Amino acid sequence: MSIMTMLAPTSLSSRLDIPRCTKMALIHDMAESLVGDITPVDGVSKDEKNRRETESMDYLTTHLLGKVGRGGKEAGVEMRNIWQEYEDNKTLEAKFVHDVDKLELVLQMVEYEKRKEKLDLGEFAWVAQRIVLPEVREWCAEVLKEREHYWENLGTEASGLDIGKSVIDQSEAEQTARAHRI
Repeated sequence: MSIMTMLAPTSLSSRLDIPRCTKMALIHDMAESLVGDITPVDGVSKDEKNRRETESMDYLTTHLLGKVGRGGKEAGVEMRNIWQEYEDNKTLEAKFVHDVDKLELVLQMVEYEKRKEKLDLGEFAWVAQRIVLPEVREWCAEVLKEREHYWENLGTEASGLDIGKSVIDQSEAEQTARAHRI
């Protein structure tokens, strides 16, 4: 994810603090290193997931980094603030990193499908619909088009293609609207 933040489309990167996005992408999974990657299918409420991750980040950034010699406490405070910014998801940078997290899942889905011929992982395609920023949605649409062509070339139908088509259509409509505003 951190490398993906550095590849942001120019139309978006000019409005972002890319170094902060890269840090945010690196930091956002720190809590998961202790509590694991809790997904909706795990049956853990959003409040409980937030509680566990917050407790883990406090431990990592205060108790561990806070005890490191020169600069540890300050680094811990910065990391905790960046993590909270990601969790609050109010800044453009946080929205971008959230979208990149979703895009990465779509990329992994396509790559895994290609590695194992006819492995249909379309059940993960729904995440593409939750991408907020048009520039990232456009990026995702390119990946979904590649997936669509891959399955066409295999001569078979895969699940989730309808979701991919809706994201592609939405992205193309946004591109057309932007072109008419210019």
